[in-house]
Amino acid sequence: MEPEHLPNIFKILPLALPKDTTKLCELCQGRASLECAQCRVTFYCDASHQFADWVGIHEKICPLLVPIRTWTLRGSTGEGRIEKNIKKRELIAIARSIAEAKVAEGKHEEALPGGQACLSLCVDVFGSSTIELVPAYLLLAEAYLGLGKLSPAAEMISQAEWVVSKSPDCDHELNHRLHRALGRLQTAKGNFDDASLSFANDIYHAAKAYGLESTVCRYGYFLIANVFAKKGKTLIARSMYKEVAQTWHSHLTKLMQPFLENPEASPLPTFDKAKQVEVDNMLQTILDFEQHQSIKEHPLIALLLHCLSMMWFMAGDCVKARGFGQSALQTSQMSPQQELSAAIQSLLELVDMWYSS
Repeated sequence: MEPEHLPNIFKILPLALPKDTTKLCELCQGRASLECAQCRVTFYCDASHQFADWVGIHEKICPLLVPIRTWTLRGSTGEGRIEKNIKKRELIAIARSIAEAKVAEGKHEEALPGGQACLSLCVDVFGSSTIELVPAYLLLAEAYLGLGKLSPAAEMISQAEWVVSKSPDCDHELNHRLHRALGRLQTAKGNFDDASLSFANDIYHAAKAYGLESTVCRYGYFLIANVFAKKGKTLIARSMYKEVAQTWHSHLTKLMQPFLENPEASPLPTFDKAKQVEVDNMLQTILDFEQHQSIKEHPLIALLLHCLSMMWFMAGDCVKARGFGQSALQTSQMSPQQELSAAIQSLLELVDMWYSS
């Protein structure tokens, strides 16, 4: 959507500032010539940056910025500063949540304003070199990597790495995220050996933080399997992909089980939109890899298709749930064991019953 085609609310936002203004653009820190007509405390160099900020984050936090940026005499007292910091921390959580969701959904350009707002607020509240800044650095790195902008991504990761190196008590969760970002960067650069090492460290810390069988840890397996696939090490990649698929099948089955046992008494399990995009991409990648093998492992293909059917059922898309389910059943019946056939058939019956009622 281009600025000239926006709803009326956008058309009234740009207001010219006095020529001698010292206000800076919210996104690029260049000289501002426009201000938000709603909050009047946020400024931009041009309409394109105003539009990008609105779509990325400003629409969600516009009124929340007013008390923070117009704090007067009361804000200079100890009590006032505490209250102001509390409001800033609330904004940090909002900005981070919105930007993370956009990254997960593949909306990397839209994630940048939220990531920048999160970083700026963190610096304001915690200081310029504290461990609290690391999530914001890594969030921005993910957004830049998604856009293929490797230089700013590397800069964000370098900043995060420096802070972590100065924090010996940094927890496993942050270390896992840092090594995952490093692995993604090295993969994008084609440095596959370095990427493998980073993803191995990612898996170690993710296992410590969440458990070896967690879906978080298994996503690290997926990323390192991608590297092995790029290096032509098909057997290793295939083995790791299989572990990822089995973990997700177990996870989705557990989510579905109460509903399968008693659909009238149990609520339909829901699937977070951002996580859905990530999992769909992962499962489709593994499925595509397996389907291109000269000797196909039909039980694994059936398991992946069953996963996709369950996921889309929880997402409320009966067409995709039925399509993947039917393909899963056909593939399962090609295997001598047919271990999944009964479970897939039950899901298909549930899909037909649920969406025809």
